[in-house]
Amino acid sequence: MTSGLWELVLNGVWVTVQLLVLSALLATAVSFVVGVARTHRLWIVRFLAGVYTEVFRGTSALVMIFWVFFVLPPAFGWQLVPLWAGTLALGLTYGAYGSEIVRGALAAVDPAQREGGIALSFTPWQRMKLILLPQAVPEMIPPFSNLLIELLKGTALVSIMGMGDLAFSGNLVRLALQESAEIYTYILLIYFVIAFLLTRLMRGLEKKLKAGVGKASRKKKPAAVRVPEGSGVA
Repeated sequence: MTSGLWELVLNGVWVTVQLLVLSALLATAVSFVVGVARTHRLWIVRFLAGVYTEVFRGTSALVMIFWVFFVLPPAFGWQLVPLWAGTLALGLTYGAYGSEIVRGALAAVDPAQREGGIALSFTPWQRMKLILLPQAVPEMIPPFSNLLIELLKGTALVSIMGMGDLAFSGNLVRLALQESAEIYTYILLIYFVIAFLLTRLMRGLEKKLKAGVGKASRKKKPAAVRVPEGSGVA
């Protein structure tokens, strides 16, 4: 490929990274807000959070991108640029999946921990902040890592809006060179490298968080002490 075509691909990588970071931040915020709401003591809060989760998990991300980009503008009289439309659609969609990860991790915390917080007269927010989340967050990292990789692959859907992401740029290069095998092999390798780096980053974060709550290390049992005979110690 010529330098100009490589520049087009690199610009596509940059757009994909931007979209991934922005949509991941939105999905994370949605995941925690909705996931915590699914455990709320008020039934109406749990119901509304459940409705959101079921709606966005039960709809296609591709259709959601179409809806945000093509349906919202006529309805509200404004137009989102492709980057923000993709961020909103992907963030809300994958945030629904992430909310179930948060809810499940919170539910898995030992009930005795909750009871201890109640015994100490902690408010619900204090129990969540000081007891539940510090123990639940490290357990969320592996499934969140998988969800982040799925989100990376889902960013290719924004090419339908004409957004110059990696998939869209790769298709333009393919049309220019008429070399499908070579171009799409490069694209696959680039997605793999990004996914691999994300996986290593999330594993490092998991180890750090588990070390912070004392789960990363295992204390060795003290070695048996040999007592000399005739020392008078039974």
